[in-house]
Amino acid sequence: MFTGIIQGQGHLAALRRSGPECVLSIRALFALEDLVIGESIAVNGVCLTVESGRDGFFTVYASAETISRTNLSLLRTDDLVNLERALAIGQRLGGHFVSGHVDCLATVQSVRDAGKSLHIRLTFPAEYGDLVIPKGSVALDGISLTVNNCGNSFLEVNVIPETRRATTVASWASGRRVNMEADMIGKYVLRMLAPWREGAREGLDENFLREHGFL
Repeated sequence: MFTGIIQGQGHLAALRRSGPECVLSIRALFALEDLVIGESIAVNGVCLTVESGRDGFFTVYASAETISRTNLSLLRTDDLVNLERALAIGQRLGGHFVSGHVDCLATVQSVRDAGKSLHIRLTFPAEYGDLVIPKGSVALDGISLTVNNCGNSFLEVNVIPETRRATTVASWASGRRVNMEADMIGKYVLRMLAPWREGAREGLDENFLREHGFL
């Protein structure tokens, strides 16, 4: 589990491909202390498992499924990535609950200055439109951001100077594809309401609740 508060960036030192899979070797550009083999770390918002680590370098493996659903397949040696270690019990939850399981790729449509912030508009597949709401949360390349405005297949966010400094957002431009994970609470609510939304019954009554395990 993560929060979407990026701890720092990493430099992709090597990328070893094996068919549809790959192993990424990353050098953290910040103090990455007491790294444990087997722990989870989010790389551009993708939950991966540390296979080896020493002196600020670590390696992670990405399966064919992970590669097919994320922008890890687009990475090249020397690229920068956002890094966040897993949330520890008792830590502050500064962002929102992020699982590191990417829903889809969003495409940057425009980036413009808005005072000291950046205003970014992105498009995404319309099938995920129900998961994005105004003033809700979304993780983009692992960054917890607030949705300012949205439609069935687009969303807009503001990025403050500190986030711009600490993450890869500074290099985003039109056409960039980023990992998008919608708020997991919204996903569960939508799943629970699915029978009702699909017209299983005209109204919500005692029989409906009993049929679906609420009574």
